[in-house]
Amino acid sequence: MMPSAEGISAGGRQNLLDIEEPDEAVLLAAEQEITRPSRRRAMVVLVADHGIGSGPDTGALLAELLLEANFDVDGIITVASKKSQIRKAIETAVVGGTDFVLTVGGTGVGPRDKTPEATADVLDQDVPGVAQALRSSGQACGAVDATTSRGISGISGSTVVVNLAASRAAIRDGMAMLPALVHHLIDQLQKYSV
Repeated sequence: MMPSAEGISAGGRQNLLDIEEPDEAVLLAAEQEITRPSRRRAMVVLVADHGIGSGPDTGALLAELLLEANFDVDGIITVASKKSQIRKAIETAVVGGTDFVLTVGGTGVGPRDKTPEATADVLDQDVPGVAQALRSSGQACGAVDATTSRGISGISGSTVVVNLAASRAAIRDGMAMLPALVHHLIDQLQKYSV
């Protein structure tokens, strides 16, 4: 809206008292656009031969925690503890454009624990600080399997991939700490994508 001739002072400037306040609805809409981060996509891969150790509702728990962390969950799949099946699940999520793949289980030292090896096969870059933070945080909360986890983390294409131990304590503690780190990595990937 152009100011009237009376609203302009002798120096050619508009009198500040004559400027109308912006519409409150416009301000609220603009504020919501700024403060509402875009939702990211996540895929969960549960690795277990005979059911995951944290219980049958692990998928639902992870979906809830991911939604709270501003992720839309594309799917939760369960695969056998076979390197080829774990790798295929991760690769499918990466090709599908998922921002974050969280594997749960298969990170111990048993003969069937193959998640870190399968994950390493698909990573383009290692990001060891995330796995180190999970182990450290797990130790602080008493999640023994998180502390002794061989889980790794890194980037495959433009997807962040993280291995998480399968106990409820490891999942809850990991999901309290992971979102800030994962969102930071996704921001970097999106900012510097070529």
